[in-house]
Amino acid sequence: MSKGKQTTLFRYWTTRYLITLCIGLLVVGIASSLWITYNEKQKRLDFMRLTAAEISERVVDSEGNIKIAPFLFRILDSRQESLRLSYKPSMIILDADKHSLFDGPGPFASELSRRAAEVVGAKEDVTELTSSRGEELLFVKRAITYQQKQIGWVVLFSPQKEMIRSTTEFQLLFIMLISLGLLGWLVIYLLTKKLSQPIKDVADAAKQIVTGDYDIHLEKSSRETEIYELIHSFKEMADRLRQLEMMRTELLAGVTHELKTPVTSISGLVQAVKDDIVSGVEAKEFLEICSKETARLQKMVEDLLDFNSFAVGDIRIRLESQNIHELVQEITHQWRIGQEDDTLMLQLEKPTKPIVAQADPLRIQQVLYNLLNNAAQATGPGGRIDVRLSETDHEILIVVQDNGMGIPLSEQPYVFDRFYRGEEKKHTVRGLGLGLSFSRMIAQALGGNLVLTQSSEKGTTFTLILRK
Repeated sequence: MSKGKQTTLFRYWTTRYLITLCIGLLVVGIASSLWITYNEKQKRLDFMRLTAAEISERVVDSEGNIKIAPFLFRILDSRQESLRLSYKPSMIILDADKHSLFDGPGPFASELSRRAAEVVGAKEDVTELTSSRGEELLFVKRAITYQQKQIGWVVLFSPQKEMIRSTTEFQLLFIMLISLGLLGWLVIYLLTKKLSQPIKDVADAAKQIVTGDYDIHLEKSSRETEIYELIHSFKEMADRLRQLEMMRTELLAGVTHELKTPVTSISGLVQAVKDDIVSGVEAKEFLEICSKETARLQKMVEDLLDFNSFAVGDIRIRLESQNIHELVQEITHQWRIGQEDDTLMLQLEKPTKPIVAQADPLRIQQVLYNLLNNAAQATGPGGRIDVRLSETDHEILIVVQDNGMGIPLSEQPYVFDRFYRGEEKKHTVRGLGLGLSFSRMIAQALGGNLVLTQSSEKGTTFTLILRK
């Protein structure tokens, strides 16, 4: 398979598993063959030793003479039948002077009779020799004794290739390896197909999302944790993308409307002044309105630029040692001065002991201003906002709580999403829906977080968490 060529996951891993299985079975087959060969050789040598020992005891008569009788062949035949062997070794019987008394039938009998002295003179009871034909022969010898006196030798021999030939064992091994190979391939096929199918379904669903269709259907009942998490996460991602697409559509409409409204207003007012439709005090009032609309338009553009900078990670944080107690008090005081609603109540609760930490006062001011502005919009005239400052062993908590109408439960999971604006706020308050998302980015850049602690019909609480 070429490096750049792609193939299906099912085919890719099935092929590799099958190759690995074949290599493994080949190694097992070679090792098993060697073991069968060795075991069969030892078994036949043991048979030859036992047979030689039995013959050595039976060829001696009561007077101590070696007597060759027809029963010798029957001994070999009976042992061969009882042990169900497929071969019968040849036999040579020698006297004390190593002269051949009996040569069993076989193609090597006459040659081995001449080399009898070499065989019985070896120290080991098992000897290997090479015949004139180049074949390896194995010998087993046994001394013939009478009254503890050596009077001759019994020698059994067989070609080594006959000794290691075991058709039955190798047939069983071959059948076993073929069966294991087929079973392994079947298991690999079924498992790989089962594992690759959900991945293929996710890939098809991804293609469907690329076309803009987010209504995907994936089977979520997988028992494998990883597959289940993959499908579940992908389904959540698709739902999230669907929601973001809806928000993007609403954003385009919202931004267009929010930017178009002040531009249209400014254009109409300036044109009225320019054409002398209004003059004097009224013209001055028109210009003041234009100034406010221009400032609001500039603020929207700045919010978009700042948010874009933060979204790509360009967040400039300048940490310096700050008395958080004094900083929060100053920020809330400045914000209260800038409010036109005199009926709004702002209460600050602070600990008696000062809290000193490394922080960026400008960024904290941005976050608190946004939280206070949202609280003021939620409460309306005569509302109440409580700001509480506290600390734990590792964190500083700044809580902003209002007694407004609260955030609907269905909207709470999305309050920190960029460009998201609640249904009620969308029709009453002008903006781009970047405030809370922007504030959370700042909090995280400071090493902390911004969370929605609780929200109900009695009010809403946000908590700014700063690390010490």
